[in-house]
Amino acid sequence: MDYGDADPFQWDTREDCQVRQILDRIADKWSLLVIALLENRRLRFTELRREIDGVSQRMLTVTLRSLERDGLVKRTVHPVVPPRVEYELTSLGRTLHATIQSLVTWTERHQEEIAAARTAYDAREAEARAAAVTAS
Repeated sequence: MDYGDADPFQWDTREDCQVRQILDRIADKWSLLVIALLENRRLRFTELRREIDGVSQRMLTVTLRSLERDGLVKRTVHPVVPPRVEYELTSLGRTLHATIQSLVTWTERHQEEIAAARTAYDAREAEARAAAVTAS
């Protein structure tokens, strides 16, 4: 079968695949928000937590450690009492931010179409449920 330029097998779906692991990391909702917030600035943990609605202290800690491990975020501890810790994007993280910004721009551009599709889908599902109840 000819797939043209597209390779349908380019994505390895095995759990141990590096590409899948990286995509899982950067595509989770907390990572995307942290990367977006750190654009062109450094923030302290408490500032990040205050800015990200709904994130727990534990989840933010786990997210920041993972992003640091992946080389996307730099953690700086200032030797003061109490210690001051700041986070910022690395140069690698800044390149990812540009990609994420493209995704955000696409989402903003198409949000009304997506909302209309959701409404239409929900209406079809409600209609199907009503028909099933009537038939039984």
